[in-house]
Amino acid sequence: MSMKLSVVIVNYNTRDDLHNCLTALAHSTLTPEIIVVDNHSHDDSVAMVRHDFPQVKLLAFDENTWYCGGNNHGIDAAQGEYVLLLNPDTVPEPDALERMTIFMDTHPEYAGVTGQLRYPGDGGLQFTCSRVPTYAYLLLNHTPLGWMLRGWRQRLCDAHWYTDWRRDRDYDVQVVPGSCMMMHRDDIRMDADLLLYFPEDDIGQRMNGRSFRFLANARIEHREKSATKTMLAQKIYFRDMLVYTRKHHGLLAMLLLWLLTRPLWWGIRLRGRGR
Repeated sequence: MSMKLSVVIVNYNTRDDLHNCLTALAHSTLTPEIIVVDNHSHDDSVAMVRHDFPQVKLLAFDENTWYCGGNNHGIDAAQGEYVLLLNPDTVPEPDALERMTIFMDTHPEYAGVTGQLRYPGDGGLQFTCSRVPTYAYLLLNHTPLGWMLRGWRQRLCDAHWYTDWRRDRDYDVQVVPGSCMMMHRDDIRMDADLLLYFPEDDIGQRMNGRSFRFLANARIEHREKSATKTMLAQKIYFRDMLVYTRKHHGLLAMLLLWLLTRPLWWGIRLRGRGR
């Protein structure tokens, strides 16, 4: 019997979150193959997985392969018909994986599926999923043009984030979060030129109009850590945005975006030095 689902989790110094995630997966109504890709953690994550979860396939690297590279390593090792990418700070409800897998089995016309992410504690809904970003959206949200054309920027944001949808019901979307993304194994591989940001948007572009489905009854708690809100992460964000823009909008569009983002980037650097 072939393996139905593989779960890939990329970990970097999130041992306690990872333990909670793997514990939740052990109680899933569907038994998946679980692959943990560790990007050279220094918090005993590797030892914890080996000791507490010997059934998990562990890929431990002696360097940081970043988010996209780590997921690709996990996808390459996966045997399932479908692959679910999960963040280590997620805790799926027992039937969440089964609900998403059943949807994929019964709706082959969809590119993939995601679940409803909720904050721990109060259970508030997280504002996930979007449309593929247009070039105008990128320009007006990352350059001074957005301050000059606020009305247009707001309309673009409203459309991009589906603001008329409260995330409390099933919905067709163009882009789903990498913290919870299930697709056919052959479709989900990420662009190796990206490090941390925009891989979900890139995948959405590659699907050529095929929708993803948001399932409100596949519930997953997501702590949504802020560990990436650092100067290095912001530098990588701008770098990945330019890589993504060149790929999908061309060299001239990328150069214009680079030029117009300089004031925002310089402001971020100045604030960082002042702290």
